Amino acid sequence: MNQLEKTITSLEVAEMVGKQHKEVLRDIRRIAEQLAERKSALSELFLESTYEDSTGRELPCYLLTKKGCELFSTRMTGAKGTQFALAYIERFNEMETAIKEQALKIPTTPQEALELMFEFQKDTKDKVDKVEERVTDLEENTVLSAGDYSYITRRINQRVAEVARGFGKLTNKQRGELHRDINSGVKAITGVSTRTQLRQKNFQQVLDYIIDWEPSTATKTIVRQMSLDLEDCDD
Repeated sequence: MNQLEKTITSLEVAEMVGKQHKEVLRDIRRIAEQLAERKSALSELFLESTYEDSTGRELPCYLLTKKGCELFSTRMTGAKGTQFALAYIERFNEMETAIKEQALKIPTTPQEALELMFEFQKDTKDKVDKVEERVTDLEENTVLSAGDYSYITRRINQRVAEVARGFGKLTNKQRGELHRDINSGVKAITGVSTRTQLRQKNFQQVLDYIIDWEPSTATKTIVRQMSLDLEDCDD
């Protein structure tokens, strides 16, 4: 399991504690400021990340490790603090169960790999094919690592910037239309509702799409119309 799969998002935390996400971000940033001199410790608690809102905009969020949740819970008192502790403990227990289940399915040592190979040889070819397909499926459906997720985000921003230059000077709202278009395409070709749900099998597919991406005719028309509206306002 990678780092992303051992964390929960600040959006989930906000839901658990019944706060607005901006309030949770504020509280985490205050903790981060207090630990500014202990950067190594801070990286084991909170990881900076992003998410897409309903309009396709990239907004900041945090990924919290179990230690991060424990520290965050100490800032809360009363029933809400207790409820949050129960909620995040249950969530991380679910993750631990998933880790153990995958560990049982995939060999972790050469000896285990050999034992699995001998077991394959005793069974029919159909059974071998099914086991191999299951292992491949587990590997391909692993959530993207934090590094791969960040790389895709950078490539999207770069591609949008390249395309935006063809329109001349654009406002943030116009760039938002371009981001919405490319993000919609990523979600359409991979079948996910948000980029945080991308799997390892989607990585190269998404990169190829980003390279070839051009905004739709509708998006181009909207962006150009915005420019015309701005010119009319200037007049």
